[in-house]
Amino acid sequence: MPDLSKLVALSRLYGGDPDWVLAGGGNTSYKEGDRLYVKASGTSLGSISEDGFCAMDRSALDAMWEASYPEESEAREAAALADLMASRLPGEGKRPSVETLMHGLFPQAYVVHTHPAAVNGITCGREGREAFDRLFAEEGIWVPFVDPGYILAKTVRAALEEFRARKGRLPSIMLMQNHGFLVAAENPAEIESISARAMAKVAGAVRRFPDLSARSADALALAEAAATLASLRGAGACLRFVSDAETLALSGSRQAFAPLSSSFTPDHIVYAGHEFLLADSASAEGLRSAWAAFVSRNGSPPRIVLVPGLGAFSCAASAGAAATALLLYTDACKVAAFAESFGGALHMTKEKIDFIRNWEVEKYRSAVSAGK
Repeated sequence: MPDLSKLVALSRLYGGDPDWVLAGGGNTSYKEGDRLYVKASGTSLGSISEDGFCAMDRSALDAMWEASYPEESEAREAAALADLMASRLPGEGKRPSVETLMHGLFPQAYVVHTHPAAVNGITCGREGREAFDRLFAEEGIWVPFVDPGYILAKTVRAALEEFRARKGRLPSIMLMQNHGFLVAAENPAEIESISARAMAKVAGAVRRFPDLSARSADALALAEAAATLASLRGAGACLRFVSDAETLALSGSRQAFAPLSSSFTPDHIVYAGHEFLLADSASAEGLRSAWAAFVSRNGSPPRIVLVPGLGAFSCAASAGAAATALLLYTDACKVAAFAESFGGALHMTKEKIDFIRNWEVEKYRSAVSAGK
């Protein structure tokens, strides 16, 4: 077992900063010889220790590129997952991150994959690719949104090879449409330097930052809305509430709500639901009507409910799940605000949203999060 203290420190540095990672999102890795150590699925970067990493055989991972996988998505991902699990070193019992194969493509010793809202303003912006070309084309690669897992790794592999053939060197960063940000380097100091420089570039290109300053809410209206939502969610319901300038603006009308009307990234789907509910009013009747329509449309209750003139509620079966959902909701507000500088909000397609909702890997990640 090598000394993974530097990887642990690097992981906690970014995992403990909500500007970079929320909940169980993001992953990190370290390569030493023929071994790769990658964050285990369902583990939180902010509190990870050495036993939170999964030990992988790099030669076995490389051999996956010689395999032939089914065309049908469910069968393909099941077969690729089986090979990924078989690539663990003897005695390793943890489940590796689904993005392990992608980590193995970068020859640099350290890889840090995060989901900063500021960068996702670009990756979730209609003119995100154009912004990437202006800001990062000389040092990185852009990857369009494709099915996570094997197809994502395959797409990244092609982009890496194209960059190396064109530039004669390796990329140090990668932006993934409707997904996140990746930095690869030989040591933690380089990771930090590249990351800081990239964030400074993004900040310089942003025209408006989200206004998350708190706003007061009418106590009686808040109590009535909370009671109604708790009764709709059922026994054991846990609610969290926030009222800020962004939420009040976004919940003001259907048109204002448009940037939050669908999913930005897989993390938002996993932790806050694929769709937020905008109620027509704060009245009990308005909330019940909107809730019933949402359940009829989706087959399950909403995790986030925006109430005009009041704020946003998260509704879940546990306090932890409610708190996490609200964090990811706020992150979506940030992404929406940042995306204004890059052509406006670009959501995942319905096809890709459905893939994430039904993908075994994300169901596993969601179940682990709910259990915590």
